[in-house]
Amino acid sequence: MTKIGVLALQGAVSEHADMLRRLGVDVCDVLDPNDLDGLDGLVLPGGESTAVGKLLDFYQLLEPIREMGRKGFPIFGTCTGLILLSKHINGSEQLRLGLMDTFVERNAFGRQLASFEANMPIDVLGETPFPTVFIRAPYIDKIEGEARSLLELDGKILMVEQGNLLATAFHPELTDDTRVHEYFLQKVNVYKKREIVVGR
Repeated sequence: MTKIGVLALQGAVSEHADMLRRLGVDVCDVLDPNDLDGLDGLVLPGGESTAVGKLLDFYQLLEPIREMGRKGFPIFGTCTGLILLSKHINGSEQLRLGLMDTFVERNAFGRQLASFEANMPIDVLGETPFPTVFIRAPYIDKIEGEARSLLELDGKILMVEQGNLLATAFHPELTDDTRVHEYFLQKVNVYKKREIVVGR
């Protein structure tokens, strides 16, 4: 059975876990490096990005996760997870994984749009719009290299992928729609097949 870890330092841990279990996946909390053993993918939930970056470092998770990501291990980040995956955080030198060729703005929608919901079309998820939920969300204002935008609003990139990596500015785990998590699991399946070929 596919086994996905959810970083359990802050944020909507149980909501991600519940959605993944609905999709028939085995889920475990990740709190220290030993919890990374045997995983097929990792989810980085929301939270406060500066605090989570420091906690990743404190619990000696920052370097192991970064190295796994560089080697093709699937990682999916929502909100704070998007910030931590980005190589560039505008105006900040905070700790991060720095795996995606993206430039991100934190808490970027301002007071009026700090939290909002909207149905948005996301081509890779099919014709039916996705019910996006934004909570003091970041956005990506620039991508480079192999990063690919999957959703934009008024020039702001809200969903991005780069090979084995996926990130959203919104919170799909707070909806009943499983399609974003299903899309991530497609990356997990590609990784698992590769691991079988090369030998784990």
